[in-house]
Amino acid sequence: MEQDEEKIHRTDLQKEIVMQKLRNQGCRITKQRKLILDVILNEDCSCCKEIYYKAVAKDSSIGAATVYRMVNLLEDIGAISRKNMYRISCGTDCGKEDPCGDFFINR
Repeated sequence: MEQDEEKIHRTDLQKEIVMQKLRNQGCRITKQRKLILDVILNEDCSCCKEIYYKAVAKDSSIGAATVYRMVNLLEDIGAISRKNMYRISCGTDCGKEDPCGDFFINR
């Protein structure tokens, strides 16, 4: 039970860090961007097409182009790496003594 709570806390922390990085780049945080970020954080996805299918199952208004643009944006800000199968890396910005940026979160 404690591990589940820790996992949820870590995911929420990562989401906040990524959203702040997007804001710093001048990006709006839309409902669709949040949903795509949630899919990447909480699901195992190996390609944009998988992210799209999982996102469109939750919101049919999301288009494939939206997913590809979001993935490119996340890659541009250094939040994800396509080499690491779309895993979020929160970097050393999380403010902990032991930063969680030393590993990629596998969902």
